[in-house]
Amino acid sequence: QVQLVESGGGLVQAGGSLSLSCAASGRTFRTYTMGWFRQAPGKEREFVAAISWIGGNTYYADSVKGRFTIARDNAKNTVYLQMSSLKPEDTAVYYCAKHGGGSTYVITNALGYDYWGQGTQVTVSS
Repeated sequence: QVQLVESGGGLVQAGGSLSLSCAASGRTFRTYTMGWFRQAPGKEREFVAAISWIGGNTYYADSVKGRFTIARDNAKNTVYLQMSSLKPEDTAVYYCAKHGGGSTYVITNALGYDYWGQGTQVTVSS
């Protein structure tokens, strides 16, 4: 069993920065790819970023590339999302998720993730 707890959301002005954290329980954390997704009101959940278990490979949605950075600290069982140059369209609930490890779904597909956090709200004002 894996539990994921996000923190760090809040209200920020456009152009500002926020850093999200996701603390994971479970000794197998370090062996799985971890991802961040977000869901805005009335929209589907969308992929934001992912990082492989050894941290060497990172993946980003085009909409956040160059502005967001994903990182992980396996010793602390924590994955981070550093967000800068935030835009009002980044407003959403952000979710941390653990990839199930299979190859059925591409890494950007939420269906490939088997554990999710409760989400943290990020609001960017214009």
